[in-house]
Amino acid sequence: MLDLVCCFRSINSSRRQLGYFSCGTGNPIDDCWRCDPDWERNRKRLADCGIGFGRNAIGGRNGRFYVVTDPRDDDPVNPRPGTLRHAVIQTEPLWIIFQRDMVIMLKEELIMNSYKTIDGRGVNVHIANGPCITVQYVTNIIIHGIHIHDCRPAGNAMVRSTPSHYGWRTMCDGDGVSIFGGSHVWVDHCSLSNCADGLIDAIMASTAITISNNHFTHHDKVRFLFCFCGLNFSVTNNGISW
Repeated sequence: MLDLVCCFRSINSSRRQLGYFSCGTGNPIDDCWRCDPDWERNRKRLADCGIGFGRNAIGGRNGRFYVVTDPRDDDPVNPRPGTLRHAVIQTEPLWIIFQRDMVIMLKEELIMNSYKTIDGRGVNVHIANGPCITVQYVTNIIIHGIHIHDCRPAGNAMVRSTPSHYGWRTMCDGDGVSIFGGSHVWVDHCSLSNCADGLIDAIMASTAITISNNHFTHHDKVRFLFCFCGLNFSVTNNGISW
């Protein structure tokens, strides 16, 4: 009961903090940025809209924009500039957006580096039909507005994780988003479905996480509640199992 009270206090506190910016949708996260008619020019405002234990995740707010122009993932060790993999492995903070609608079928798991935002607003972006996203021992990650589905195991392969490092990866489980020892992570307004293992899996002392406004479907692991005070947080997700 104490854990639940802690969670509800966090919700109410965050809503009060965002209430000044409300334009009446009733969703404090949406009201925080959607009320701006120039939100596309002010995309980084999203980083100020989080609630819960992951509210301090800033993603790539302090970096430049990186526009993904190429949906291919031909070489997980030497990714092409303009691809999502090339963007997420960089050491600098980046706010990653997409030039157009695209379906990205990864050859190997997408290993993210710290201080990255994947922002799918305004386009229709799917990561599907292959391994999906890994957030491992990194911090300050925002994933917003993308479709993640039909994720499958992969591995026993070399995969690059930074511009200066690649290494051997054993088999991944086929999670939609795997958070392994990560901190300050916010996953919001994403659609996740039909993955081989979990849709979102947060393990190994991952902390300061908000999972909000997501749609989970076609899976038997769609409902979870992380309410350990000071650690993890989950709010307003829609889960439909089959």
